[in-house]
Amino acid sequence: MKRDQQNKLNHMEYLEGMEQTESDILEKVMNARGRYQPERYTRQEVKRALAAERRTTEDFGALLSPAAEGFLEEMAQKAAEETGKHFGNSVSLFTPLYISNYCENHCVYCGFHCRNQIHRMRLNQEEMEKEMAAIAKTGLEEILILTGESRVRSDVHYIGEACKIAGKYFKMVGLEVYPMNSEEYRYLRECGADYVTVFQETYDSDKYETLHPAGHKRVFPYRFHAQERALRGGMRGVAFGALLGLSDFRKDAFATGLHGYYIQRKYPYGEISFSCPRLRPIRAQNGKEADAANIWNTGNEVTERQLLQIMCAYRLFMPFAGITISTRERAQFRDHVVGKTATRISAGVSTGIGSHSHELTEQGDSQFEIADSRNVSEVVTAIRGMGLQPVMNDYVYV
Repeated sequence: MKRDQQNKLNHMEYLEGMEQTESDILEKVMNARGRYQPERYTRQEVKRALAAERRTTEDFGALLSPAAEGFLEEMAQKAAEETGKHFGNSVSLFTPLYISNYCENHCVYCGFHCRNQIHRMRLNQEEMEKEMAAIAKTGLEEILILTGESRVRSDVHYIGEACKIAGKYFKMVGLEVYPMNSEEYRYLRECGADYVTVFQETYDSDKYETLHPAGHKRVFPYRFHAQERALRGGMRGVAFGALLGLSDFRKDAFATGLHGYYIQRKYPYGEISFSCPRLRPIRAQNGKEADAANIWNTGNEVTERQLLQIMCAYRLFMPFAGITISTRERAQFRDHVVGKTATRISAGVSTGIGSHSHELTEQGDSQFEIADSRNVSEVVTAIRGMGLQPVMNDYVYV
């Protein structure tokens, strides 16, 4: 398909080969997002939400509202109580491994997008093994495998081989790759993958269309239903997230929470978790670092206090859900939320290709700039210093 034709694709229509999911969750989430008006909530409604024993979707909306900002300390205290009740004092650690940065999408906010002039690289199996062996030496037992979204350069079998190699070194293997059909997820599950993360980026359909002018990622509903297909394919868990700052962050956080909530109700055996990434600087086409939020003039920048509010709202709405805090955030902020709202934290992170083992002669450019460059030992020390227990693996197969 020629590029100029692809740009004209209806972003709500499936392409050939994309499995269509018979589900009403997309309609329910999008209708709720459209009706959600954060500014209409009152302080009294926030107080009622905080006092509730089990919170409704309406309570969740109140906790995300501007009116709730004045109750942030109380929200954080209650969130910490819920986290301790369901997760104890344990904090799970993992690290991402980018095995390829080739991409066929043109997401204007991402450093990997297909028209960006960066150094592309794809690890072969020998290089994957070296990288994973180096990561395993740090003591980590969970890895998240990532690729750019290119079915040509990182096909399903290539990702499957990465999962098989990871199984030699790690007890938990996650995937953050392009959305797939349920049978492809089933194949990767058989190769050793445990869970799948897919960021919808934004649940604002109009903004989504603008930010994804080309590539398979342009198809909004196929991406939206990825977690459901993953669970149907046998994955144990799925993770959700919006890239906060691309659109109205309160509405996107509301839609993200509802997405996970409805999936949990439909697939009660599935393990649900949330990530809360904010826009970070990317490497622009001229090779210079650039702030994605300023480049695209979103006008939706999210402060740390607002991010904390979102994380507390997730915890109070879905107490059993995991919450991951990204290295997009400062070390001080990550330490502040871990164990209170966040139950998972990454460590020893690189978003480039081939930078863990220090044995590879070539490295690929990174997806975005991280804010916390601490290694695994430093993060473990920080967790223990807060009286928490770092956990390398919380799942045992029998």
